[in-house]
Amino acid sequence: DFASEVACVPYDVVNTAEARELAAGKPRSFMHVIRSEIDLPVSTNPYDDAVYEKAVENYESFKRDGTLVHEKAPSIYIYRLKTTLLGKPVVQTGVAACCSIDDYTFSTNGATTSGGGAGAPHGHDLIKKHETTRKDKEDDRTRHVLDMKANAEPVFLMYRDDAGLAALMNEAIKAAPLYDFTARDGVTHTIWRVADPQPFVHAFQAVPHCYVADGHHRTASAARAGARLRAENPGHTGAEEYNWFLSVLFPASELTILPYHRTVADLNSLTPGAFVEKLRAVGRVSEKTGPNPSSSGSFNVYVAGNWYAVSFAPESIDRADPVASLDCELLSQRVLAPILGINDLRTDKRIDFVGGIRGTNELKKRVDSGQAAAAFSMYPTTIPQLIAVADAGRIMPPKSTWFEPKLRSGLLIHELN
Repeated sequence: DFASEVACVPYDVVNTAEARELAAGKPRSFMHVIRSEIDLPVSTNPYDDAVYEKAVENYESFKRDGTLVHEKAPSIYIYRLKTTLLGKPVVQTGVAACCSIDDYTFSTNGATTSGGGAGAPHGHDLIKKHETTRKDKEDDRTRHVLDMKANAEPVFLMYRDDAGLAALMNEAIKAAPLYDFTARDGVTHTIWRVADPQPFVHAFQAVPHCYVADGHHRTASAARAGARLRAENPGHTGAEEYNWFLSVLFPASELTILPYHRTVADLNSLTPGAFVEKLRAVGRVSEKTGPNPSSSGSFNVYVAGNWYAVSFAPESIDRADPVASLDCELLSQRVLAPILGINDLRTDKRIDFVGGIRGTNELKKRVDSGQAAAAFSMYPTTIPQLIAVADAGRIMPPKSTWFEPKLRSGLLIHELN
């Protein structure tokens, strides 16, 4: 009965101020668990001990008062999201279950390892990544898992389509759902409890790999937390719940990646006209176009009140290199670094990112208001591009993918004890 009240967006798509606003007047919102600093004074550091203590306090309170219900037996679930994106209907249906931390190769301080110290996961690399994690965010979520003794939020994984799994899901959703509600953003969330999980477990044995779509920090943190608990347990058997982490796995063909745009604060001492002239040396420039690039291998830029389309010469793009051929990497290597002097997207304060459904109107708004000097409208990264990068063991540039719609947190939680 409380599903729509409890469900909230993931912790990493809002800042503290936005989290406070979303949870205002909603005492059952799971935001009180995943962003518990909203229940503390505004000046509280989000990494303060009190924040983690408050998360545990709120979580335990939800269990005591019946907001959250502990299942009587292990189970897996079907999770379907329905919405409209860019005028098109979107339906994606996945399996909510636990994946082994041993199937994930995680990174420590930016260096990918297949161990990570005593008791760490073996790193079978069956769950592939495409992003680098930030240590501060990873440390934060690792402590959140350890203090709560639970995976509070699921990781969003994808796999190459499998007909057997599709048939099993189609059969499972014939039953009455456990949850079925439409959130304020228009996304309908429906979850079914699966009566017999074994056919799904068996079917996934035929899936060679899955890929982290959204939730790299949550995945890495779950693996780190499990590794620590494993190392601290002299009686470790491998059957403990800390060996597993909560995921929802979707077939790749049903997923939607929206573009992740860029804005820059200044033109590196160039006038708008001089900047556009430098772009002509990069590719073919068309003036007075619309905001959306027509294809991969191009981008549109808004500067001084006008949109321009810039297309790279096809023969100049090394399509055999899964990273170098990405539009966001081409922009970085050919425009942001050499023309604007932006060499590190992770640390340079002159660049910002606009993802998801905010769209190109937000880009125009920022430039017209003077908040940014120029905005770059990107063509969305494709699922095959993401898979190619992950399969090659490579890492995408920061802010390359924005998956939509987002899973809701609080609907399913995996306890580690």
